[in-house]
Amino acid sequence: MNGRGDRRRLLAGAALAFVLCGGPALAQTTPEPRADGLGEGQVYVRADSAGRNADGAIVAAGDMERALIRVDGRTLRAQSLTYDPETGLGSAEGRVELIDVDGSVVYASRLELDDQFRAGVAVDFATRLRNGSGLMAATAVRRSPTVNELNYALFTPCPLCVTEDGVREPVISVSAEKVTQDEALRAILYRNAVFRVRGVPVFWLPVFAHPDPTVERASGFLSPTINYDNSGRGLSVETPYLFVVSPSEDWLVSPQFNSQVAPLLNVQWRRRFADGTVVMRGGYTYERNFGDFDLDGDGRVETDVRFGPRDHRSYLLGYGAFDPGGPWRWGFTAERTSDKTLFDRYDVENPYQDNGLYYGDQRRLISQLYAERQTERSYLSVAAFSIQSLRITRFGVDDFGNETPALNEFEDEDSLPLAAPLVEARWEPSGPVLGGRLRLKGSAVSLYRDGYVGSPVLRPELAALPATPSGVDSRRVTGQVDWRRVVLASGLRLEPFVDLRADVYSLEDLPPALGGEGDTIERYRATAGVDVSYPLIRRFANGADLILEPMAQLSVSNTPELDARIPIEDAQTVELDSSSLFRTDRFAGYDLLEGGTRFTVGLRVTARWGEGRDASVFVGRSVRDDGEPAFRAVTVDPNDPTVSRLYDPTGLAREASDWVVQAEFAPSDRIRGWGHATIDGSGEIRRAEMALNARWGARNQADLIYLVDRTNPFDPDIQPTLPTSRDNYEFAQLSGQQFVIGDWGVAGAGIYDVQRDLFTRSEVGLLYEDDCIRFEIGYRKDNTRVRPSGPSESAYVRLTLATFGATR
Repeated sequence: MNGRGDRRRLLAGAALAFVLCGGPALAQTTPEPRADGLGEGQVYVRADSAGRNADGAIVAAGDMERALIRVDGRTLRAQSLTYDPETGLGSAEGRVELIDVDGSVVYASRLELDDQFRAGVAVDFATRLRNGSGLMAATAVRRSPTVNELNYALFTPCPLCVTEDGVREPVISVSAEKVTQDEALRAILYRNAVFRVRGVPVFWLPVFAHPDPTVERASGFLSPTINYDNSGRGLSVETPYLFVVSPSEDWLVSPQFNSQVAPLLNVQWRRRFADGTVVMRGGYTYERNFGDFDLDGDGRVETDVRFGPRDHRSYLLGYGAFDPGGPWRWGFTAERTSDKTLFDRYDVENPYQDNGLYYGDQRRLISQLYAERQTERSYLSVAAFSIQSLRITRFGVDDFGNETPALNEFEDEDSLPLAAPLVEARWEPSGPVLGGRLRLKGSAVSLYRDGYVGSPVLRPELAALPATPSGVDSRRVTGQVDWRRVVLASGLRLEPFVDLRADVYSLEDLPPALGGEGDTIERYRATAGVDVSYPLIRRFANGADLILEPMAQLSVSNTPELDARIPIEDAQTVELDSSSLFRTDRFAGYDLLEGGTRFTVGLRVTARWGEGRDASVFVGRSVRDDGEPAFRAVTVDPNDPTVSRLYDPTGLAREASDWVVQAEFAPSDRIRGWGHATIDGSGEIRRAEMALNARWGARNQADLIYLVDRTNPFDPDIQPTLPTSRDNYEFAQLSGQQFVIGDWGVAGAGIYDVQRDLFTRSEVGLLYEDDCIRFEIGYRKDNTRVRPSGPSESAYVRLTLATFGATR
């Protein structure tokens, strides 16, 4: 046995196993066994017949079942096998299957093994890579440790389906006379490549290459985005190219070529560091303004209007997040654009993202720098940010020219504050205090404005004051002590609490009617109260549960002075729901706070039946000893700007708050829904939102979202505006897909403006989807009024290929 020790054992039937060790040294030092129980160099053989030939190589064969050899984590199956443990060379013939260490599988009718127990030469070669793609060839040769050459080969990213009639033709495939898999380049190279759809040739290239599907990222072109827009760009093709610098860095260059306007160059840079990530994204073009406009006011929109001089137009969207370990982390966002409608006119993908510590709401960009420190018992954040607004405040500006080319007026950015700094902190001691949980909170902010702004930042009664050259600058420091204790008694849950809070404001550049100078304002609030709940559960014979949870809160506070000179920066709205209704501070920010005596009640009913099936309903309301006029806001009649009216956008200004109704339901694993509404004392719905998701069949689904706000007392149909806290709106959003015949179906989505009785955005398309590909082609229409033009119509194409990625 050439100095090698061997041991044999007889298996059931005629199976024979060999375990061959690698020499005397291995006999003295036993190698660490793998999960299969074999050490390095050891061989396991299972066959109907096995033995050694004259050269000492193992020869094995299988009759009813294929013979098997396993060595160094690799497994080889075939009807007949030959393997030389001395050289590592071998061969296999008949239904050959080679399973590598990484789980990839090679199939062949005949296979020659190299000294690494890998395929050296294969006939009728086929392999399935880890991501599910397949590679087949008449012959395959391993030219070097990093290069595999395949002749008359075919590659498909699709799973191969075996039916009664044989192997089904893959949806997408690429065939070639010669295919080279270069592991060093991490690429697959083709010569005379023919692209096929269901076996039908559709395209030919003399040479073609794509990244090896086994690599996570590699340089190369990504799937293009093809679009047609009738509002000025015409036919648009975006061709992204990914350039991988290193495993931790890449560039994405994505020029957008347009048939009617200059190209827009989009570039993205990503870099991952040991303790964080930076993503910077930007775009640039040199072009005139364009769009569809009603220039003469006759109600007819003129298409493809060009106006103004050619100019440099660009945008920047970037963020960084770093977590160096320990309690500290920090980050930044940088978001700016040269044109308020650049994202809309060039259809820039996902410009509004939630990155960083603070988020800019829809159509507002935020640039910030922040740091956080968090432990089990404490939290501290320090930040500074500025905002660029892309919001429209009024539609249909009458005059049209180079000075005011757009037909819309945008929000004045000088009225938006610069926050520098904004500090939030809280701390809890490690143990209970007076038997309860004690929490200390602190907050501080400095806000600076260049432009004057009235209500809702200033009180409604001050909104009519003459404008001043500059805005009101304010600084605030808040300290708060919150103590709570939970007491359980015979199923009754009592939670007494005490809350003490103090605010100090420093104001500058007040309007002349308020003194025109600065002032310091102090206010205090002390609150004591108790939360009570008494959950009851009833279990039925069929396993269903019914849970009733009545809850109540009584709180008593002094009435803090809400000085009219304090700007309302962070508490202009409040979203009453089942959790915020019972908070001591129901406003999200600090500038408005409640006092007096309050009594809040609620009831939650929950039913559970079957596996994963449940429904829950909550109803609650709060009453106080007196109303609070300071919570009201002013709204202007859109038909007569000289007429204004006070109204209650929060639902908390009156003695009795709005009713809060909230429900969740999941009657099956295919239907889920959620709803929330606030209803005034007369039974009128003031705000409501609902979401419903339904799935049927294997891939069919639909989603419905409904939103309504009716708090503004003026009729919004006269001049509809964008949804804000002071404007009414009513929208329904529907999306879904339905497969009709096999893998073919239809998909669509739409946002319906109920007040204006039109779809602000809609799209419908034809859909094809299988395990390999998802393809959509359809029509899109945009009636939103956020762009300076009229409605936009376009055709779109979306393509998702297995292993190759997707378009948008």
